[in-house]
Amino acid sequence: MFGLEALELARIQFAFTITFHIIFPAITIGLASYLAVLEGLWLKTGEEVYRDLYHFWLKIFAVNFGMGVVSGIVMAYQFGTNWSAYSEFAGSVTGPLLTYEVLTAFFLEAGFLGVMLFGWNRVGPLLHFFSTVMVALGTLISTFWILASNSWMHTPQGHEIIDGIVVPVDWLAVIFNPSFPYRLSHMAVAAFLATAFFVGASAAWHLLRGNDNPAIRKMLSMAMWMALLVAPVQAMIGDLHGLNTLEHQPAKIAAMEGHWDNSGGGPTPLLLFGWPDMEAEKTHFKVEIPYLGSLILKHSLSEPIPALKDFPPEDRPNSTVVFWTFRIMVALGLLMIFTGIWSLLLRRGARLYSTRPFLRLVLCMGPAGLIAILAGWYTTEIGRQPWVIYGLMRTEDAVSSHGAGQLGLTLAMFVIVYFAVFGIGMLYILRLVNKGPVISEGREKGAGGPGEARTPMRPLSAADEGIGEGQSDQLGERN
Repeated sequence: MFGLEALELARIQFAFTITFHIIFPAITIGLASYLAVLEGLWLKTGEEVYRDLYHFWLKIFAVNFGMGVVSGIVMAYQFGTNWSAYSEFAGSVTGPLLTYEVLTAFFLEAGFLGVMLFGWNRVGPLLHFFSTVMVALGTLISTFWILASNSWMHTPQGHEIIDGIVVPVDWLAVIFNPSFPYRLSHMAVAAFLATAFFVGASAAWHLLRGNDNPAIRKMLSMAMWMALLVAPVQAMIGDLHGLNTLEHQPAKIAAMEGHWDNSGGGPTPLLLFGWPDMEAEKTHFKVEIPYLGSLILKHSLSEPIPALKDFPPEDRPNSTVVFWTFRIMVALGLLMIFTGIWSLLLRRGARLYSTRPFLRLVLCMGPAGLIAILAGWYTTEIGRQPWVIYGLMRTEDAVSSHGAGQLGLTLAMFVIVYFAVFGIGMLYILRLVNKGPVISEGREKGAGGPGEARTPMRPLSAADEGIGEGQSDQLGERN
């Protein structure tokens, strides 16, 4: 297919499916914790605005959670279909870790999700709040196990290789491998930030259209507090993660920096822009800042960082790709910090909800967190190449013995089905966002909808209109 080999097609297929999948768990992680905070604030303060926001975002959480589960099943099957050699070699490690995720996180989420979605007036307020907290905790536990498995592939520890098979000998070392704390915290915080900017963009959209009410204002305010406080923390975690990567995967750092040669000696500059050329072994059109690369990564003004030419050509990641994915992630992170600072300045003048240039920026930043997550994952996974398990197993040795035609056909089918199914799902989420939260003063008692006694929560009942024009009656009553 298009002159690509089976290995390349298998990698593209996995990258495509994980690109779709990771969007939904990231928002699920953030929204679950956001819902727990909203319900906790409502119980503590009694302010109806928190209850209104809880009902509104619960609908979006339900749709997003369902799409995340469906897209995640495909990911698990691909280990056996496209990467059977990897599963045979390392299944004794990754298999139990994924099983622990199901036994702890998924069972916890499934056990309390029904109460969370349908139990608002069917159980006591404390039990309902407990259910929301348990679902939020389940999403974080799921993140724990998934990141433990992925981190082990980057910094494998606690195992022996017996008869060509990985055998775990120390599960604590396997789980808490050297890169795990940094990857876990970086991903969890990234999910919170992505959700914060999604929530903030939703509020900005309504404010720009003149839909100004206490719930909309509270959405924007909470999102911008998260951006202000957490975006700088994410930058510090990213710096620590970079230092850890330099220690354990120096070739990845060299590729991210587009740094080829240390023969001239002296400190390494920081390349702001450029075009790394893998064949010519140089970076064209460089715009650099002297000393800054060594200062950031070595905390030194004289010590150079590793260069790509220090590694054999067959062991070098694709610098052309990771150089730019890394810079996209960092640039978006800096924009998040800037947005948070601007929001603080506007608060001082009571102009947070009326400054249209700021609201337009927040609206444009809506997908920024998700784009940054994708860019970070591309940097991490492409930067690990040519290894599927760093230093133990090459990617070319992990792929199943399928032909390029088979993989090309299934890839084409994935593209068609994913864009159809998940495209409609994401469109529907945007319709829910466009409707906005319903404030308590405008709700008739017992009218149904999320958390009301007469009608269970159904996300479809919240849309102004159906997926097609004129279908709102079939989709359910409006709140």
